[in-house]
Order: sequence, then C-alpha cells, then structure tokens
Amino acid sequence: MSNRAVLEVIALDAEDAVAAQAGGADRLELVTDMAADGLTPSRETFAAIRSTVDIPLRVMLRVADGFAAGDIDVLVGKAHEMRDAGADEFVFGFLDADGRADLVAVERLVAELDGCRWTFHRAIDRAADRDALRKQLADLPGLDTFLTAGSPAGVDAGIPTLVAEAAHGGEPGYEAQILVGGGLHLHHLPELRAAGIDAVHIGGAARPSGWSGPVDAAAVREWREALDA
Repeated sequence: MSNRAVLEVIALDAEDAVAAQAGGADRLELVTDMAADGLTPSRETFAAIRSTVDIPLRVMLRVADGFAAGDIDVLVGKAHEMRDAGADEFVFGFLDADGRADLVAVERLVAELDGCRWTFHRAIDRAADRDALRKQLADLPGLDTFLTAGSPAGVDAGIPTLVAEAAHGGEPGYEAQILVGGGLHLHHLPELRAAGIDAVHIGGAARPSGWSGPVDAAAVREWREALDA
C-alpha cells in the first residue's frame, strides 16, 4: 500500500465524489447542509456515491448545528440506517455542557457501529481541555482519527497546537491520526508536513465557485500534488 499523505475531501453528492476521486482524494467525508456545518446525508445520497467511487467514505453522524448531540435516539437511528446501507466508516463528535466529550452519546454510537472506524470531528477544537478529551476517548473501539484545526479560529491560530500534538504521537490519547482541516490553506502544508502530520481535510478549498458549486478535480489535484511534493 502507498504511504502517501491522506487527502480527505467533503462530498455532498455523486458529482462531487467523482471529481474528488479524479483529483486524487484518498477518502471522502459525506455530509449534507453545509449551512449547518455538515449533517448526516440521506441513505440515497450515500448509495449513489458508493456506487460511483471506490475510495473510502466517512459518513457524518450529526443532526443539528453545533457540538451538542441532540436527540441521541435519532443519532443512533441514523447510524443504524447508514450501516444497513453499507456504510462502514463514520465521523462524529459531541461535547457536554462543560466542554468535555459527551461519552453518553459517543458510546451509544460506538456500540451501534460495532467496530467501524471513525473520526472525532472538530468538537475537539471547542473542548475545555483537549488533552483530557483525548484521554477520555482513548480506549473507544474504532477511533482512528481526530479532525482538528488546532483552534476554534482555524489552522492559522492552531498550528502551534497541531505541531505540539503531533510530537506526542503514539502516547496515550494521541494514537489516532491527526487530520487537519478548518481554514487550511496550501501555504500551511510545509510546516504541517515537517511536523509529521500526514492527513488533511478540505471542503471549500476544493470548490472554486464556493459551496454553491461542485468539487473541482483540478483544485483537488493541486492539493494532491502539494501533499506529494
């Protein structure tokens, strides 16, 4: 298998997925409603994308904007529906009122997913204590990635945190891969790669026309080439 850096691209539909794979994406994050920062897509959207591309798909499990879980039964129902449709990788992450990981919600979903791999998304950037959150989650089955900008303000502000966390790789709470996304730009890549970070996540950067337009294969390819340089 290739050891190249992971490039994950947000896809809203099959057109996005085809363009992202053509541009060199390794994995897609599937969402709907970017006005709410990404919610769970429909079963039909997942099926259409799955039938169109052959790279891994991580499906968002989120039913409302923000980092509170909301109705846990609805979330579990979404997870069950997506598992039935064939989804086997997921993205989710919730905080309680004190800014700690909402273990009630997270553990309910982990139990439903039965060992599937998953990403804890940018809720970590709003956590009261990032290190404590990592250690709260460290032993949960399937967790292999943290999607983070290092700061709620984005990668510009978060690079010192990302570099520091990368230096702890392999320690308790830091075994999962760091996937950098949230205000990420091409000019950030040399410093991140020098720190040993080997996975990035793009959304708007893959869409020259903005969220009203589709993923552009050439834009994705520019990121692929920069990562591989």
